[in-house]
Amino acid sequence: MNANSAPVGFRSATQEYKNVELPVEGNIPDWLSGSLIRNGPGLFKYGDTRVNHWFDGLAMLRRYHFASGTIKYSNRFIQSESYATRKDGPSGQFATNNAVADAKAWIKSLGPPEPTDNTNVHVLPVGDYYIALTETPRQLIFDPVTLETKGELRWEDDITEHIATAHHTIDPATGEAIGFGIEFGMQSKYHVYQIVPETGHRQRIGTVPTQRPSYIHDCAVTSQYVILVESPLVIQFLRALLPWGEGLLDALSYDEDADTRFLVIDRDTGELVADPIADQFFTLHHINAYDDNERIVIDLVAFEDAAIIDSLQIPNLTDDGFDGAPTGEFRRYKLPISGDKSINWSRKFVGGLELPTVPMSVRTRPYRYAYAQATDRRNANGIVKIDVKTGRSVEWWEPEIYIEEPRMIQHPDGSHEDEGVVIASAVDTANEEGLLLVFDAETLTMLAKAKVPEVPPFGFHGRFIRQ
Repeated sequence: MNANSAPVGFRSATQEYKNVELPVEGNIPDWLSGSLIRNGPGLFKYGDTRVNHWFDGLAMLRRYHFASGTIKYSNRFIQSESYATRKDGPSGQFATNNAVADAKAWIKSLGPPEPTDNTNVHVLPVGDYYIALTETPRQLIFDPVTLETKGELRWEDDITEHIATAHHTIDPATGEAIGFGIEFGMQSKYHVYQIVPETGHRQRIGTVPTQRPSYIHDCAVTSQYVILVESPLVIQFLRALLPWGEGLLDALSYDEDADTRFLVIDRDTGELVADPIADQFFTLHHINAYDDNERIVIDLVAFEDAAIIDSLQIPNLTDDGFDGAPTGEFRRYKLPISGDKSINWSRKFVGGLELPTVPMSVRTRPYRYAYAQATDRRNANGIVKIDVKTGRSVEWWEPEIYIEEPRMIQHPDGSHEDEGVVIASAVDTANEEGLLLVFDAETLTMLAKAKVPEVPPFGFHGRFIRQ
């Protein structure tokens, strides 16, 4: 498959743009001021190498800047070591590896090669910096205005990570970013930490030993607890560290006989206070979580198994986008902290969804509204708003338009939870156009649509930075 024959949304970006004002249909609220910065793959083919998995495209940042009813667009490849050596192929990524070159590097240095710095998953404010992240313990600093790569961030602490989260949860009450990492060993460990907003330094919350380190993409956070969901998708860590494997995907193994365990860590003491077990399921993304007396409410996107990971390999993706991917369910789990160990769960939305979000002010707290991709439409990804109190939902979708991750931006002077807008980038596969869409957050009525000058590849995650 060459670059031009790849499905729309999985083709390499060919240009970098700087502050290009986009033509807008409709009206953008004047109060919307700031930048949506998204991260994701931008380059899928370099030299004779084409990546095997969507997760492995070389990182590219996109910036949609809102001011006075206008949108300006910029994009820029992250200048990583992986990008600089792209003709030799990526190393140590999710499903793509240059095995021979890495094996030679290991033998020559008498040690395993440096993990990839292809930071293509998410972005995060850290003190005075903004960093781009992937799921290895390497983060790159970038300028949030120019998107210029500024160097690598090195943590000055004793938290050892072989696998690192790219998906931190920011507590709106404290400003702390909660994250975790996995340290491999004869007894592997999950390390949970918080990033202090004033200093940008990490502080360990707690450490939980495990005999079966699992692939965990996201965590749940309440005002009192951090919860890791240990699914049956286990990391065979010796294979993960070998340079001649195919990347992390090659080291993942799904245990059909295993249950799913919730690890509940107290944010104040760092202690594991509960580890209730549920029937097996797999999850990538949490919706929200909060404390409810002697139970914890966790809302997440659940899959019956981990087939979603394999379905996102490039050969499995077609011009029908993600139609072959399994559908995620909105499940609410209620976890006991003490006493009764039974876990109750219910489904809060009958359709399929992924890449969920809630308004910033209610993260880690009781809430009413969630927003997400609506994924169970043929030849489209829509957007859905779910009222978790009443069970009602409203959707927007059009054929051949694939919504990426939506972000809900609350009105700065708003009086209720869903007052504001939802912004989402999208790909129109029929017309081969890249779009930025703005919706009223209460009704999902489209307020504005802008076209970007080139169809960007489908990305992963982003954050909105207020002006």
